[in-house]
Amino acid sequence: MTKRRYEHNFKMEAIKLVESGRKATEVSRDLDIPIQTLTKWLSKYREGGEASFVGSGKLTPVKQTEVELQKRLKELEEENRILKKAMHIFAKDQK
Repeated sequence: MTKRRYEHNFKMEAIKLVESGRKATEVSRDLDIPIQTLTKWLSKYREGGEASFVGSGKLTPVKQTEVELQKRLKELEEENRILKKAMHIFAKDQK
């Protein structure tokens, strides 16, 4: 089975229906959404608001910064490892 993708507006409409007082099970049945999917959307919405749904494949600015920082950390760790090896090689040559 393929994973269904939902548009931002559709997600927000479903969330607003639940937030207005309708039962999540009723909304999921009416919109043909798995209840687990709807409850996940509700949790994300309650944690981060509408910004939690930035679109398919796009990261929130905070997540994007986190990914960039993790990448930079790995690069610096690799550079550090290489420099340490070079230092040991040069130290052996001077003996």
